[in-house]
Amino acid sequence: MTTWTEDELARIHQAIELEVTSYRPDGSTRPDTTIWHVRVEDAIYLRSARGPHNGWFRRALASGAGRIRSGGVTKDVTFELADPAVRQAVDAAYHAKYDRYGPGPVGAVTGPDVLETTLRVVPRN
Repeated sequence: MTTWTEDELARIHQAIELEVTSYRPDGSTRPDTTIWHVRVEDAIYLRSARGPHNGWFRRALASGAGRIRSGGVTKDVTFELADPAVRQAVDAAYHAKYDRYGPGPVGAVTGPDVLETTLRVVPRN
């Protein structure tokens, strides 16, 4: 496991969308899914807009590993459920970054029932 560089964090943060994929049991990657993402301090977070049954989310959680691509950064990563203590900071980051798209889309990734679908994305070597 490694950490994000400041340059990687800044480039990923500045991008509007992120491509995420998880690994299959045979080590191959699934097709990419385009999603919104946020940076909170030195971490990148993803949320499932359609709850815990969303396909990309279920596969990422089950696999625990995958790859992201955003802002010119491509990185192998691990996915871990976010610490409940970051919920409000992640909500605030989603609002700051995406409120311009309206309450419907932002409401799908913020609020009291989204913590169970919040993943912290951790870079791997």
